[in-house]
Amino acid sequence: MLPYEGMKVLGIETSCDETAAAVVEDGYVLLSNTVASSMDLHVAYGGVVPEIAARSHLEVINQVIQQALEDANTNWKDINAIAVTYGPGLGGSLLIGVINARTLAIAFNKPLYAINHVEAHAYANFLTTTPFASYQLRTVQPEFPMLALLVSGKHSEHILFRSHFDYSLLGQTQDDAIGEAFDKVAKMLGLPYPGGPSVGKKALDGDPNRYDLPKAHMGKYDFSFSGLKTAVLRLAQAEIGEDFTFPSKDLPSRLSERQKADIAASFQRIAIETLVDKTVAAYEEFAPKSVIIGGGVAASPELRHQLAARLPCSIEYPDLKLCTDNGAMVATLGCFMATHNRPTTDPYTLDIQPSLIM
Repeated sequence: MLPYEGMKVLGIETSCDETAAAVVEDGYVLLSNTVASSMDLHVAYGGVVPEIAARSHLEVINQVIQQALEDANTNWKDINAIAVTYGPGLGGSLLIGVINARTLAIAFNKPLYAINHVEAHAYANFLTTTPFASYQLRTVQPEFPMLALLVSGKHSEHILFRSHFDYSLLGQTQDDAIGEAFDKVAKMLGLPYPGGPSVGKKALDGDPNRYDLPKAHMGKYDFSFSGLKTAVLRLAQAEIGEDFTFPSKDLPSRLSERQKADIAASFQRIAIETLVDKTVAAYEEFAPKSVIIGGGVAASPELRHQLAARLPCSIEYPDLKLCTDNGAMVATLGCFMATHNRPTTDPYTLDIQPSLIM
């Protein structure tokens, strides 16, 4: 239980293509979680177009924030603080959220907390209670020390949390994030964006052991996925009898559905094994009391299956709706910042940091 009861924090998240706001009470009660995604606008381009994402945020952010307050059955008088993602992410997208949060903090005289997007993904795991039946939350909050695997389209990290705000980055991707690799492989196979769900669905029809793909050997807890992505490209080219000069954009029309399914399954197995190998090694070295996962790839059934099979501890997962970008994780971290006397930020000077690191 947090030292202060009844603290409500509004969280605002606009780091990529989701415009999100939520209200969380005392760091564990989810009172609202409103998300407006512009993903459909990006599908035709095979990835997020920054200008389109920023314009979409601008169009809907006021309505999203108001809806979050209404769903929480609360008003500005009862909001104790505002938390907003200020990095990392797309510059134009971050700017919309930060400007709105700064304006609201000044207008309603509320403390403002600047939130690291990657750190916030871990805090989706601290939500355990909600009045909404559509959410399946953890039954208890994780204990420290806590090993976090945070994986999405833009980041892949292992972080050891000794307590709130006392953590060490054990390792991270040295090139592509795993979600980005899924997106690129999906494009090679002619599967729709986003790549993670598309490849996962196609893999259900394939043989995960059909092809022997390489794993990168990096630092102890670091990741690399660019070599695996290139190996998939060379494999696909070879499967249709072409060499490395054959354009990847022409692969989908030449590959059979069986080849696509087997490549998807083999790639997914190796990519997820890369994550799980390092997670198991970190667990054995640091003996954490809890292991958590967060980020969009945390929704992967294959990741959850492999972790369950190889870790000697049980893992509770955040609801699938809390794996992708959302305001609830931002508000939750904001609650803990407020109740642990972390410094607030000046709403007149807060600036975005698109390349922010842990």
